[in-house]
Amino acid sequence: MRSQALGCRLMLGCQLVLACRALSGGARLGARRLAGAAPRVAFMSTTVGAPAAAPRRTMVRTLLESDEAIVSSPVLIKGWVRTVRDQKTLSFINVNDGSSLEGVQIVADAEGTADYAAVMARIGTGAAIAATGTVARSQGKGQLYEVQASSIEVVGECDDSFPLQKKRHSLEFLRSIAHLRARTNTIGAIARVRSALAQATHAFFANEGFTYVQTPLITASDCEGAGEMFRVSTLPAQLSAMPRDESGKELDFSKDFFGKPAFLTVSGQLAAETYACALGSVYTFGPTFRAENSQTNRHLAEFHMIEPEIAFADLFDVMDNAERYVKYVVREARERCPGDFAFFGSLVDKELPARLDVLVNEPFERVPYTTAIELLRAEIAKDPSKWEFPQVEFGTDLASEHERWLTESHFRKPVFVYNYPREIKSFYMRDNEDGKTVAATDLLVPGIGELIGGSQREERLEQLKLKMRESGLKEEDYWWYLDLRRFGTVPHAGYGLGFERLVCYVTATANIRDAIAFPRFPGGCEF
Repeated sequence: MRSQALGCRLMLGCQLVLACRALSGGARLGARRLAGAAPRVAFMSTTVGAPAAAPRRTMVRTLLESDEAIVSSPVLIKGWVRTVRDQKTLSFINVNDGSSLEGVQIVADAEGTADYAAVMARIGTGAAIAATGTVARSQGKGQLYEVQASSIEVVGECDDSFPLQKKRHSLEFLRSIAHLRARTNTIGAIARVRSALAQATHAFFANEGFTYVQTPLITASDCEGAGEMFRVSTLPAQLSAMPRDESGKELDFSKDFFGKPAFLTVSGQLAAETYACALGSVYTFGPTFRAENSQTNRHLAEFHMIEPEIAFADLFDVMDNAERYVKYVVREARERCPGDFAFFGSLVDKELPARLDVLVNEPFERVPYTTAIELLRAEIAKDPSKWEFPQVEFGTDLASEHERWLTESHFRKPVFVYNYPREIKSFYMRDNEDGKTVAATDLLVPGIGELIGGSQREERLEQLKLKMRESGLKEEDYWWYLDLRRFGTVPHAGYGLGFERLVCYVTATANIRDAIAFPRFPGGCEF
């Protein structure tokens, strides 16, 4: 009995040691992940004499970025088959799990892989598999490691109608199969960079001391004063069945869900201002909607906006913060996704790396609107026939060709144009002392044009009320916005950045419909 008890205590002690080691290894693995390093492959501990436990799943990126110590280690790879090359008793399967641009080669053979013939008969492009095997140094070019498979499980078969094959597909075709296009190199790389930019966005504003607020998607106010909004209603879809007022002419929205007209928001700015006037510096990051009948490659009906608002700030504070933001998120994304950026720089736009180097390392240019107009007029005068919009004067809203000339030909870097004419900007922008311009700025970047629009907000109550009347807006609809000017008003400023445009810029993506998972545009609401 004493010997049995001693044996039990020894076994319990071994199990505790193994458990502690496993927990310690998990902690180290988590620390490496938080640090941004590729974690080494982790394995389950086993007791002496027990069958070896199956390895935990290893992500393809983790395997490809591991050091030499991973060679001869058992791994489990799960993903989707990109290509298969069969050589009777030997097969090479490229598997990608979405964690990186590159896949890993799985080598299966008749002698070393269980049920080789039966398994390989079920594997084709697009199939989902789980391959268990051993890491080996690869004999092929362009890859360090491959996996010698001991067993392969077909998780999900894929029939011959799978539309993605080993060839280059046009982006137009891929938009028609948006539910599958993320499996391609281009769209997958865009998605990973987009994710890195989003994560870096939150990190930047957290480091700057901003508070993240979630502003409403449903609103009764029109931020831009343009009226191009999607209505939100529970009233009958048929116009003839909608309730009318006593005159019978106007719709009676008092019987609607919110008791008044409601819309999908075009911006979170006005709501963010309320929190900035209490918390100091805030930002919102979420979807916005515009019912513009535009089919250009720069517009979407549903898109995402990053909108910081800063109390006790002016226009130059906005430009300073916006420049720091853009430099930070681009630098972070390049560090997190080096393979994806190498892909964009080699196969999409060979000038992209140099362009991003300038953005990250050089100060942005800053020019008043009047100076920008003078530069454009001088250039257009050389040959007006080259321009679609050759008439440029004070009051002209800069067209895309004007913005791109300033950034791509003249300054060759991002440019802040500021102090725009009062007539072409929104009601909430602060009037300058000259009475002709407002404290507004646009950040223009090469290849895209306008990336950011910002301003110092009009904090003076009477001036704001005057501008609202000029824009045809009713004070009673914005009573809460005017209250900010009544109760402890302060100078404050902010900006909005179209997130999809940022994605286009850093990935050299020509059409904004490829910068979002499921684009919404006039006539397009699939998936």
